[in-house]
Amino acid sequence: MSKILGMGNALVDILTRMENDEILENLEFPKGSMQLVDADTSAKILEQTASLPKEQASGGSAANTIHGLSNLGVNTGFFGKIGKDEMGAFFKSDMSAKNIEPLLLESDMDSGKAVALISPDSERTFATYLGAACELAADEITEDLFKGYSHFHIEGYLVYNQPLIEKALQMAKESRLIVSLDLASFNVVEDNLAFLKDMVAKYVDILFANEEEAKAFTQKENHEAVNAMAEDCNIAILKLGKEGSLIRQFNETVQVGTIDANSIDTTGAGDLYAAGFLYGLVNYLPLQKCGELGALLSGKVIEVVGPKMDETRWNTIKAEMDRILN
Repeated sequence: MSKILGMGNALVDILTRMENDEILENLEFPKGSMQLVDADTSAKILEQTASLPKEQASGGSAANTIHGLSNLGVNTGFFGKIGKDEMGAFFKSDMSAKNIEPLLLESDMDSGKAVALISPDSERTFATYLGAACELAADEITEDLFKGYSHFHIEGYLVYNQPLIEKALQMAKESRLIVSLDLASFNVVEDNLAFLKDMVAKYVDILFANEEEAKAFTQKENHEAVNAMAEDCNIAILKLGKEGSLIRQFNETVQVGTIDANSIDTTGAGDLYAAGFLYGLVNYLPLQKCGELGALLSGKVIEVVGPKMDETRWNTIKAEMDRILN
């Protein structure tokens, strides 16, 4: 039976809906980017947005993908590091509640948090304080971590600690797991391009990227970008937002559309696409169906604030999955 292990920054998302982009301009944050900030800057941003409506959810890219897979009935686990605080307890209980095996180490630092600044057009910009998450170290990656798992999904945001991500990828491959990597954010890719290219060529079977990430990774766009991505991995997935997605394996390229959706927040869209795609993959579905499941989940999650969906929405998704698969 397939079992998927996720690894990433264990963060609590603080989802903040802005009336305009003035806060981004004041902070000098490129819209749609992920910015690493220190504790003081994180506190300052929370102060500046104190009057705006907020919601809280356990987050982090890989954790969101694992949540999606667990909601679809896939056996999953998640490896990361949290603080011994209220947010750490919240993160752990949220994992356990979804039957995700919480392989969580603890630190004396505060748990990580990501302030998701949501623009009126639904684009989100992250100000991420890693906190305890950044204390995860390469020497904490052991062979035992991968026992019982068939797949390993890791987020590119971990690249701030290159020895950590390289050790994890190497040990996953040595343990014969199928490895998938989500490139995370265009500025992360730009800052670590040579290293990421090396890691993909050596260890990655499945590579996920959106348009901006793919352009940063390949210096190409659309079909040329997905072709270039696929040169160093088994399956390359290029997410094109409203234009759907392109999936390339060997000499075959599959084009997948989108579902009709009323987008209010794109947080988690790429993560849930990965969940749908990986669900199809572990169930041995053709690439077209894998992509359609990814499009279904990403289309549903952008209709809610944050990366999590309630049981009613998941039941709707499962009913629509039956239609796609039959």
